[in-house]
Amino acid sequence: MPALAEILDVLERHYPPRLAESWDAVGLVCGDPAEEVTRVLFCVDPVEETVAEAEDLGAQLIVAHHPLLLRGVHGVPADTVKGGLVHRLIRGGRALYCAHTNADSADPGVSDALARAIGLEVDRPLDPQEPGGRTGIGRIGHLAEAEPFAVFLQRVAEALPETVPGVLGAGDPDRPIRTVAVSGGAGDSYLARASAEGVDAYVTADLRHHPAGEHLAATGVVPALVGLTHWASEWPWCGQASALVDTAFAGNVDTHVSTRCTDPWTVRATSAG
Repeated sequence: MPALAEILDVLERHYPPRLAESWDAVGLVCGDPAEEVTRVLFCVDPVEETVAEAEDLGAQLIVAHHPLLLRGVHGVPADTVKGGLVHRLIRGGRALYCAHTNADSADPGVSDALARAIGLEVDRPLDPQEPGGRTGIGRIGHLAEAEPFAVFLQRVAEALPETVPGVLGAGDPDRPIRTVAVSGGAGDSYLARASAEGVDAYVTADLRHHPAGEHLAATGVVPALVGLTHWASEWPWCGQASALVDTAFAGNVDTHVSTRCTDPWTVRATSAG
């Protein structure tokens, strides 16, 4: 059976830590690199629900997109939320590895998985790390044929896991959509970039009121907007990362993609009017 270090080597060849932003915290959070691993759980968030899922599966490794300890800490006492998870993982002999902005920028990475989930052929990064490069944040792609924005919005909703907030659109429902920019995770800081690239639509998460409103009010033709929840926009990456390990260790490691929705929005109210 492969050691944890061997699995991490595969992940880091595809999601090099050097691609991570300077503020990020990626890599092994806890676990012994020498220990054998036979089962791995892939998820977006390292939280109570996914740790419990790993326990149910008997997984010795959790590979998460989001870091558990993003900001500097001076201790992990068991009576805190994150400290409690660290203690729980160590007591259960489970390792936690996080691939965050390095997985965002990798080729292929998080936005490639999102683009392909909604049926796009990927052309290039939205914000390349270097001119003409293949790594960077977001992706620009195209559909085989143009379709009305309302149809495209439904395509996105059907391609991604269901969430309580759902999928929102801003734009003319009849507008033809062919070229599309996507950015897994919070992406309204790339609105201007998507406009400059001249795409028909931009798909991302956590779009804020004022940036979205100012974008739509800008002079000229701007991309229609598709708003996702953060978790849903990054979930397709779990399958991509899982396939890497499954291929590298076929027959020796069982891989599982978490199906537990860890989106924080779980209740939706509707107006009586």
